[in-house]
Amino acid sequence: MSDSLVIIPTYNEKENIEKIIRKVFSFPKGFHILIIEDNSPDGTADIVKSLIPEFPERLFIEERKGKLGLGTAYIHGFRWALKHDYQYVFEMDADFSHNPNDLIRLYEACAVNGADLSIGSRYIKGINVVNWPMSRILISYFASWYVRLITRMKIKDPTAGFKCYTRKVLETIDLDSIRFVGYAFQIEMKFNAWKHGFKIVEVPIIFTDRAEGQSKMSKGIINEAVFGVLTMKWKSLFKKYDT
Repeated sequence: MSDSLVIIPTYNEKENIEKIIRKVFSFPKGFHILIIEDNSPDGTADIVKSLIPEFPERLFIEERKGKLGLGTAYIHGFRWALKHDYQYVFEMDADFSHNPNDLIRLYEACAVNGADLSIGSRYIKGINVVNWPMSRILISYFASWYVRLITRMKIKDPTAGFKCYTRKVLETIDLDSIRFVGYAFQIEMKFNAWKHGFKIVEVPIIFTDRAEGQSKMSKGIINEAVFGVLTMKWKSLFKKYDT
């Protein structure tokens, strides 16, 4: 039994999914993987299920009935991880924009150096993004500035989606209260961890835009982040957080 579970949500990732699974399983650390599959029409689930006999008790899949959003996928995965007694729970994309080699550094930040939540940060040391157009870099960078301004969090990359949670963070946050379903979910989870007083560490990474498959970014996701952060901050003024 591993102490570490990597959660990977998927929708139409047939070009990437087998490669990312094999890469994660190539490490001596012995990570487990849980795929949260949202009924991809391209056969992603079939590829994952064909690999399960090769990696028994290490590779798992939870299939959902449709594309229900990134946030709900991770919440589903968090509950599964807690039920199965994992101590370190990772969020990671399927498309290699997050370098699997950095899983070890995120793990060590928590397991060795005592962080409660470690974040793979694109902005802790300048701007470390590859293959993004300048327009998207500016949107992401100023979105991070905006989140810090509204929330007062000191996190340089509050929208980052490459993270390691310790079990106690996921047990403490009221997962039923998490409302965002798009990329704003990443902000909401960090904000809750910060409000609860957990130790948060940013680990510098290089983010590389996907080479295969299609991006899931949309205008609606951006709007959720912009207006949702204001609502989240307002509601937090009337909520008590255990610290």
